[in-house]
Amino acid sequence: MPKPRHVIINADDFGFSAGVNQAIIQAYEQGVLTSTSLMVTGDAAEEAIAWARKHPNLAVGLHLVLVCGKSALPPSQIPHLVDSQGNFSDSPFQAGLRYQFHPAAREELRQEIRAQLTKFRDSGLTLSHVDGHLHLHTHPVVLRILVELAQEFNIRFIRLPSEELAMTLKLDRTGIFNKLLWSGVFGRLRSYGESLLKSHSIKYADRVYGLLQTGKMSEEYLLGLIPQIQADLVEIYSHPAVIQPGEPLNGPLGAGEVELAALLSQQVRQALTASGFELTNYYQI
Repeated sequence: MPKPRHVIINADDFGFSAGVNQAIIQAYEQGVLTSTSLMVTGDAAEEAIAWARKHPNLAVGLHLVLVCGKSALPPSQIPHLVDSQGNFSDSPFQAGLRYQFHPAAREELRQEIRAQLTKFRDSGLTLSHVDGHLHLHTHPVVLRILVELAQEFNIRFIRLPSEELAMTLKLDRTGIFNKLLWSGVFGRLRSYGESLLKSHSIKYADRVYGLLQTGKMSEEYLLGLIPQIQADLVEIYSHPAVIQPGEPLNGPLGAGEVELAALLSQQVRQALTASGFELTNYYQI
C-alpha cells in the first residue's frame, strides 16, 4: 500500500477585508481550499468569524499580526509596539530588531500575543493552527512565547515555512534576490523552530509552500510545483482576494484574483489527486 499523502490548502488574511473573506469562502465552497488563518484585528474579522461559523468544516487558525496591521490591545498598554492609532510598524526588519533587543517591547509582545489568542478563543472557533502575518511568528522571541502559551490555548500546529529554493527557481526565477534572501533567513528560522517545537510536542508540516512565491501562487505555478513535491504532509498557502471598490489590498494589484483562480482550478485539483494527495486540514490530522 502506498504511504498516504496529505495536503492542507490554506488561505491567509481571513478577516482582512470583505473581498478577502469572499474569495476564501468561494475557494472553500468551490475549490481546493481546506483551511484559513484569521486576523482577529482585521477590519472584516467579525464577518469572517460569522462565515466560519456557517462552515464548521473549514479549519481556522490564528494569523498572528505583529507587523503591518493593528493590535488587539489599546496603544496605551503597548506603547513600544504600536503608534497612537494602534498600528504596528510596516517594517518586519525594524519590528524584528525591536522584539529581539528591547526588553519593554518583549514584555508588551507577550501581552499582545496573549490578547490575540484570547480574542480568537472568545470567537468560539476551534483553533486549528497558528501562523503569522509576514511570518513574524517564526521570530525566535515570538515563537518562544507561542510555545509557552501552547498548552493554555491548545496550540497543536505552528507553521514553519520550508520549501526547496531550486524547485522554485526552476519554475519561476523572477525576484531571485528576494528568493535567495528569504530562503536563507527562513531556512535558519525553520531549523530553530523545528528544535523548539519538537521539544514541546508541537507539530508542523514537512513542507510549507508559498513564501518564495508570495503573490504569485498561480495555477501555472501550482501545476509545475505539485508533481515535484516529495514530502507527505504538506501545506500550500496563498492570499486569494476579490477586489471591492474602496477596500485596501492585501497584496499586489490583481494578485488575489490570480491566486483565487488557482484555488478554483480543476486542473490543480486533478494534479493533487494524480500525485496521491488527500485534501485535509490541521483539524483532521
